[in-house]
Amino acid sequence: MNNDIKNFFLAGLGSAAYTYEKATSLIDDFVKKGKITLEEGKDLSEELKRTVKEKKDGGPTFKKEHTPLTKEDMVLLLKEMNFATKEDIDKLDKRLAHLEITLP
Repeated sequence: MNNDIKNFFLAGLGSAAYTYEKATSLIDDFVKKGKITLEEGKDLSEELKRTVKEKKDGGPTFKKEHTPLTKEDMVLLLKEMNFATKEDIDKLDKRLAHLEITLP
């Protein structure tokens, strides 16, 4: 389970880096094509950097003083996200088996 969480976090991080890279590339293309001025491009780039820094500073931190997620934390998260439990699936399997027997 920990490996899945780590992979999910790394995928999000890679996605954010890719988005930032594409945004700066798009700004450069607009400047080259003359759709925006060089000054506007610089302003947009600075605003993008500032926004990324604010999100980074204000976002979730994974420092050593934070405790890792426990099994109970994960159960609560999954319950809040309304995921089906093993018991829910077992109940549905029993109901389906009963219906298969009773219906022709």
